[in-house]
Amino acid sequence: MLNDQDRIFTNLYGWEPFNLKDAKKRGDWDKTASLIKKGREWIIDEMKKSGLRGRGGAGFPTGLKWSFMPDHTKTGKPHYLVINADESEPGTCKDRDIMRNDPHKLLEGALLAGFAMGAHAAYIYIRGEFFNESSALVQAINEAYDAGLLGKNAAKSGWDFDIYLHRGAGAYICGEETALLNSLEGRKGQPRNKPPFPAMAGLYSCPTTVNNVETIAVTPTILRRGGDWFAGLGRDEKNTGTKLFCISGHVNNPCNVEEVMGIPLKELIEKHAGGVRGGWDNLKAIIPGGSSTPLLPKDICDTVLMDFDSLREAQSGLGTAGVIVMDQSTDVVYAIARLSYFYMHESCGQCTPCREGTGWLYRVMQRMVKGNATVDEIDMLLDVSKEIEGHTICAHGDASAWPIQGLIRHFRPEMEARILEYRKAAA
Repeated sequence: MLNDQDRIFTNLYGWEPFNLKDAKKRGDWDKTASLIKKGREWIIDEMKKSGLRGRGGAGFPTGLKWSFMPDHTKTGKPHYLVINADESEPGTCKDRDIMRNDPHKLLEGALLAGFAMGAHAAYIYIRGEFFNESSALVQAINEAYDAGLLGKNAAKSGWDFDIYLHRGAGAYICGEETALLNSLEGRKGQPRNKPPFPAMAGLYSCPTTVNNVETIAVTPTILRRGGDWFAGLGRDEKNTGTKLFCISGHVNNPCNVEEVMGIPLKELIEKHAGGVRGGWDNLKAIIPGGSSTPLLPKDICDTVLMDFDSLREAQSGLGTAGVIVMDQSTDVVYAIARLSYFYMHESCGQCTPCREGTGWLYRVMQRMVKGNATVDEIDMLLDVSKEIEGHTICAHGDASAWPIQGLIRHFRPEMEARILEYRKAAA
């Protein structure tokens, strides 16, 4: 359970205005220059000490990622920070609340992170549908420029720093960092082969780091309170700090909430979301980390902890922490079929296993929903998902395969029963 004094996002629900004056009352932009004057190595060391892992889904150590950026005095190229605000994962809605209600945390974090990697410019790539969020960000950026917190000698730190807001067209694939970079450059939003990695050749072939909104927004608080403070929160040294959880589906009070990493899933739902509709015993399954992570049945949900390693051990993942709750009324086969349609629709079509495989998965899942299939085809469905997983340039192929793998792993009897019912009805 997270104590109020350890909360980072104190205006997550928009109870106070998001403007600069009120943001400063909440502690934003407090002695930012003094943090910058401690130097790049100090900032990166504190981020490493904090144990912060990327909040966009992959969970890569943030301080380590920043350290991959080369020395900006030796490259002869501009460096860039790119902030991924293309929040398109079904079940995930945390970044939009940060941008809508706490945008100055993001802007200050961008300045600090940009300085640490030798970048004089940051691009925020925001999902095109986020009209209100982009409006709030534009207002916050203008306020920061007017107050001298951005631009020349940003926040009187001696470092010049500009922030640009770029609105995407709503493609899910542009949440993948290299597809995002291609889109930002005006190209088709398709992932790039790696290497080269963005830290060597990213935006405009220059050294670039791409980070999620939440990752950047927590940076100022970590640096002000110390990496050791952040590392002291959470289950262990690999799962530190606080996390924004998005709870939706069959709960009494859907919500976004900041909690400590490693909180039990059952406690998270019962304490903050008013419990499962009809009581905990009415639970059927939960998708714990956004729609791409495999679902978990009730018996695992009873005890599983909400952090990277616990969920990986349960053969799922924390992902973006988009918790989708499904009660006993859910047609779980249809629910996964609907997700299959989403991943088919959002495939960029660059890799054959994903381009052809996602359509095949969806068509077979349509038949599974009706029961118009054979039991052998369940194994074939699993085999094809394994052929897609790990055989594409980006993780979209994995994202399309994992929901189906989770369904077969935990709800195979339900799929088989539906096939037998269909056969009986047809006989």
